[in-house]
Amino acid sequence: EVQLVESGGGLVQAGESLRLSCAASGLPFADYAIAWFRQAPGKEREGISCINSNNGDTYYGDSVEGRFTTSNDYAKKTVYLQMKDLKPEDTAVYYCSTRDHPYGSKSVAEWRYWGQGTQVTVSL
Repeated sequence: EVQLVESGGGLVQAGESLRLSCAASGLPFADYAIAWFRQAPGKEREGISCINSNNGDTYYGDSVEGRFTTSNDYAKKTVYLQMKDLKPEDTAVYYCSTRDHPYGSKSVAEWRYWGQGTQVTVSL
């Protein structure tokens, strides 16, 4: 059974940093791409980053490009999302997700497995 468990969310002030973790189990970590999404109240789920499992290539949404960095630790089967210079508009529930393919996809519907999410709140 594929399981994804996010952690690291919390309440921070604008300009501060947070690092989210996504611990994966029950999957061939080296073969599945992993992405981070977020969803704010009343808004659609937004893809913000992706890391391909076979070559480590990373992709970012326009809203986080230059501020967020994703990386993975194969030994720990964990993917990280380092978030810097956080803004109030980054407030959302953050989810990690994976699909049974080494490359990511821009379509939310193609991501099969999801974690339970972790809340990030950024205050002024």
